Amino acid sequence: MNNEWLSLAFEFSRVLTLAILFFSGCWVWAKLLNNWSIVDAAWAYGFGLICLMYYVTSPEKMHCATLLLVIGVGAWSVRLGSHLAFRIFGHLDREDGRYVKMRQEWGSQTSFRMFRFYLLQAFALALLCLPLIAAVIAPATDFKINIINWIGVVILALGVIGETISDIQLTEFKKTAKSHEVCEVGLWRWSRHPNYFGEWLIWVGFAMLSYNSTYFGIPGLVCAVIMFLLLTRVTGVPLTETHLLLSKGAAYRDYQSRVPAFWPKPPRN
Repeated sequence: MNNEWLSLAFEFSRVLTLAILFFSGCWVWAKLLNNWSIVDAAWAYGFGLICLMYYVTSPEKMHCATLLLVIGVGAWSVRLGSHLAFRIFGHLDREDGRYVKMRQEWGSQTSFRMFRFYLLQAFALALLCLPLIAAVIAPATDFKINIINWIGVVILALGVIGETISDIQLTEFKKTAKSHEVCEVGLWRWSRHPNYFGEWLIWVGFAMLSYNSTYFGIPGLVCAVIMFLLLTRVTGVPLTETHLLLSKGAAYRDYQSRVPAFWPKPPRN
């Protein structure tokens, strides 16, 4: 392993240590609030905190593509974190269904197992910061922006726009919808989870923005693949669909039969 990859491994361990301390504090706070849902907002805001750390401690690295990546990740972090925070802290008396289910399954071991869950979020945060780390610690000769970086900016913008629009459409729909009704407005006619698709595009954009001649975008590519698997196979689509099938029943099964889960497709007339 050459010095560049050793430097990446060392910086990853430093970010991981900070993430563990951050999520340990969040676990204590969540326990005091008796609402484990705050981890979702904490996870999103965590990326912004790492960006702020690098911006303050490594200003000499903030050039061209690196600065664009830091701004992009930071802006995404604040938008998503604020969206989740308003939803969670606006109803602290109600916990997200995923965490209610965890409480039911874990019983008296909930606090201990939730601490492990929070530490897992710390590891995921540090792992998904690899594109950012790779951009910041790259040699100064890699700071010039290239065509791949510019394509990343475009993809990132499309992802942010798509995710924001889908979040707004779902929020507006919920204001007047009945409990059994399924959102099929706007982007939700093209995909059952347009917000997750937009989220994945954002990570593809981050990967391309992090491309340089030292790491060749490999850390970013790995993270984009990990995010795709998380969104489509682990915590995103599977958990959300399970919850919606239970709450909306036949209406959601009909929706599933007509609209793709992830990849957008023109709606049927």
